[in-house]
Amino acid sequence: MKLRLERTALKSTYTIGHLYYIAESGNKVYICDVVEDKVRDINKNGKFDGNEVKIKSQTAIPYGTYQVTLNIKSPKFSNFAKYPYAKKYNGYLPRLLNVNHFEGILIHCGSSANSSAGCLIVGYNKVVGRVVDSQKAFFYLMDKYLVSAKERGEKIEIEIV
Repeated sequence: MKLRLERTALKSTYTIGHLYYIAESGNKVYICDVVEDKVRDINKNGKFDGNEVKIKSQTAIPYGTYQVTLNIKSPKFSNFAKYPYAKKYNGYLPRLLNVNHFEGILIHCGSSANSSAGCLIVGYNKVVGRVVDSQKAFFYLMDKYLVSAKERGEKIEIEIV
C-alpha cells in the first residue's frame, strides 16, 4: 500500500499537506489533511545540507519515501488515560522507519504543529495552521487503510513530496 503526503502550504512555523492513498491504477484517493512542523529540507533532497538545519521538535521530516509499520508499540501513546484514541490499537500507532536525523516518527492525533515534534498530525485543515476532527481522520486512516493492509501482509510506505 502506498500513501502520498503532498505538502501544500509551507509556512514559517508549520506545514499543511494532503494525505492520499495511491491506488494500483495510480489514482489518488484523498484521506485527510496533515499538519507538521516547519519544512527545513528546502532543496527537497531528503537530507539537511548546506544551510539547512534540523531544530529538535520544530522540523518536519525530510522529503522522501519511508516504510510505515504498525508493529512497534508506542510507550508514550500506551498511556490510554492521556491518549484514549490509541487504546483501540493497543498503542500500536503508524511509525515511519529510517527517517534520517529522526526517531519515533508517528502518525497520530493532535491539532497543530505544537502537537507534532516531527510527527504527522492528521485531521482536516479547516482552520488556518491547524487541523480539526483529528480522531475522526485517524480512525478513518487506520481502519480503512492501514490496519487492513497490515492484516493482508502488505508493505506500507509513504512518499512525502
